[in-house]
Amino acid sequence: MDKLQIVGGKRLQGEIAISGAKNAALPILCAGLLTAQDVKLTNVPHLHDVKTMLKLLAQTGLSVEQDGESVTLNGANINNLVAPYEMVKTMRASILVLGPLLARFGEAKVSLPGGCAIGSRPVDQHIKGLRQMGAEISIEGGYIHAKCARLKGARIHTDMITVTGTENLLMAAALAEGETVLENAAREPEVTDLAHLLVKMGAKIDGIGTDRLVIQGVNELKGASHGVISDRIEAGTFLCAVAATGGDIVLTRTRTDILDVALDKLREMGVELTLGENTIRARMDKRPRAVSFRTTEYPGFPTDMQAQFMAVDAIAEGASRVTETIFENRFMHVQELNRLGAAIEIDGNTAFIQGVDRLVGAPVMATDLRASASLVIAGMAAQGTTLIDRIYHLDRGYDQMEVKLSAVGADIVRIK
Repeated sequence: MDKLQIVGGKRLQGEIAISGAKNAALPILCAGLLTAQDVKLTNVPHLHDVKTMLKLLAQTGLSVEQDGESVTLNGANINNLVAPYEMVKTMRASILVLGPLLARFGEAKVSLPGGCAIGSRPVDQHIKGLRQMGAEISIEGGYIHAKCARLKGARIHTDMITVTGTENLLMAAALAEGETVLENAAREPEVTDLAHLLVKMGAKIDGIGTDRLVIQGVNELKGASHGVISDRIEAGTFLCAVAATGGDIVLTRTRTDILDVALDKLREMGVELTLGENTIRARMDKRPRAVSFRTTEYPGFPTDMQAQFMAVDAIAEGASRVTETIFENRFMHVQELNRLGAAIEIDGNTAFIQGVDRLVGAPVMATDLRASASLVIAGMAAQGTTLIDRIYHLDRGYDQMEVKLSAVGADIVRIK
């Protein structure tokens, strides 16, 4: 199993190009199932999860052609409506084939998903919404089996805000008969990106970017070309790295309008930010100040940035409090940060952090995707050598993180 070895104490200097967003690319790839024509995508990141999704889509009969960051999908010859456990168990986003397959072919059989160990993240909202649209759904032997000759529009109010639930129901509604209203819809930029692609494919969607989406179903969707939005979580992660280590970096190919809350918190920490059209320059030459925050749905503070900010808080001046409201098991990085010398205590869904003067390198273990990123940040800020095990989690969501960080001065190598 690969590991990362980091020698801390190096300031960061230079440019980092931000890749396409994992959380936008995965649902957008599934949209290829909705049409018999070509869907041409650019800015698709090189990630383990993307590879898994393409493999899953290819086994349905979807044609997949990949050239670097470009992917062309064609759904003219789809002949298998089953998403098997072997492929689904490693990745929660696999559930996103359910809506498109059911809407276009009248049937789908999808294994209950796996993925990160950060809480239950149930799929009951997906099932509830599809049932409201007329689907007959049974769960047997670990599979969701859905059938419906043609889905009918419905008014769906999810019990909670769910990103993948909104995406699945949005894709299903695009081909349903009549009008579907999704209330309490997720407003994340990645959901909006999927909606923009669907509109290019001929879908009729009102309310994009709000919590109420109104979809007029159409008989068929056509091909389209689309560039995946840049990854706001990757951008935020590198900004946290410079907050922890000090230095001067410029992020290119990024978006400044979908990171507001994180940028505000970075400024509060003392990071000097200069925003360009699609660039962010971050300068830091002092010890960060502690910041408290509470994770919540977009446009609030993203749960996917919680661990990275906590790594900075660990060495910040002062005490801070972090409350996690999205996932019930998302503090698994805390014991690993404490192994490096952090002083963090947990009480229920709140972590209390007392900033320490220094962290000291040690062997640690990544437990999930964003936890691994927080350990990379902590390792770069620590004195001495940190060895991070189980970095396959990191490869699921970061495109060659160690290569990008090495290029701006970090002492970080992958050990095979």
